[in-house]
Amino acid sequence: MIKYTLDCPHGHRFESWFQSGAAYDALHDRGLVTCPDCGAADVIKAIMAPSVKTARRADVMEKLQALRAEVEANSDYVGPDFVKQARAIHLGEAPERAIYGEAKPAEAKALLDEGVPVMPLPFIPKTKTN
Repeated sequence: MIKYTLDCPHGHRFESWFQSGAAYDALHDRGLVTCPDCGAADVIKAIMAPSVKTARRADVMEKLQALRAEVEANSDYVGPDFVKQARAIHLGEAPERAIYGEAKPAEAKALLDEGVPVMPLPFIPKTKTN
């Protein structure tokens, strides 16, 4: 389905749904697309901008930022030492606490294979890097 905004030669603007762009063209060519206000059949498609759902993206970004703040407030950042620290906590060689940091995918998989409970965090970097 596709929605078009249409203009008639008498200045009326309206919207209508069509099965496809080709379906609109076929109906229009047969004179079956008419203005609901005046009945004019020589309507044209108005210039339209695509519908962009920025509110949803903003909502997701806000939730990710809240998650990051929660993790940072309640966990210790151990940076590139994450794998070593996670393994030590799991083995009882370091005090149990919530930590976060960096690990390569293969290292994280090795931790999981050893039974160490880890998970990736969906964080977006604070600073952009090239």
